[in-house]
Amino acid sequence: MFFKSKEGKEKILTLYNQKLKELNITYSERLVDTKFGVTNVIITGDAKKPPLVLIHGTGGCAPQILDSFPNLTSKYCVYAVDVLAQPNKSAENRLDMKSLDYGKWLIEVIIKLRLKDVTLVGFSFGGFISLKALEFNETPIRQAFLIAPVYIVNGNTLVGLFKMFIPLKKFIKTNNQKHIKKVMGALFSEYDDFALNYMSNTFKYCNMDFSPLPVISKDSAKNIKTPITIFACEKDIMFPGKKMIRRAKKLFPSLHEVVLLNDSKHVPSTESFIKIEGLVIDQY
Repeated sequence: MFFKSKEGKEKILTLYNQKLKELNITYSERLVDTKFGVTNVIITGDAKKPPLVLIHGTGGCAPQILDSFPNLTSKYCVYAVDVLAQPNKSAENRLDMKSLDYGKWLIEVIIKLRLKDVTLVGFSFGGFISLKALEFNETPIRQAFLIAPVYIVNGNTLVGLFKMFIPLKKFIKTNNQKHIKKVMGALFSEYDDFALNYMSNTFKYCNMDFSPLPVISKDSAKNIKTPITIFACEKDIMFPGKKMIRRAKKLFPSLHEVVLLNDSKHVPSTESFIKIEGLVIDQY
């Protein structure tokens, strides 16, 4: 199971609903039954507008990623998906990262929502899911925007170990806030109390997957025809920005644009998210 206890799950879902309420948006929630597990989707904006599917990263949830993109509904009807086996309202089933399962799952969600000509926006692990979807079946996808995506390059293992994984393990063992703050400082360009609280509870109450992250092969990447825009973060210790851009340029024939977010850590600042949002709105 993903959640370690019923109490832990309740705490996380209370925070989830708090963030959703704070967004102060008109929305509906829909449970989509897939063969990989029930998937919760938050839908906001005018249904007549073009569809945009928004996918959060590891340790995140749909309300959090919606919070980073408050103006997308000016151009799109937004479908924010709760990723499986993450601290949210979707099923707790963890899929195999080496297979195409995450891509098959997302495409099934898109088909069951009856969406076509979809703009995909995936952050971090959401970028990985987006690429897996493009590998599996890109027919319903119009374009993809990937922000600090997993699956293109990996960072220096030792740097990750000392700056992230050791403090994280110490936090899980001791519940001492100074350790989780070290992790947040390594990952986030800036963070607020909610992000700290959500991450603390996630690592305290959830069984997180720390297995090695795969990278896409040249053969798989060259078959993707959908236009891809990549936002790489210069100071990302997990997926270094300049390294990512170098490999992406060699990998993807359909690469539309690359943007290096200067001075940005893995999770961009509010200012950078505004910049990303502007590009997504302008490029329909």
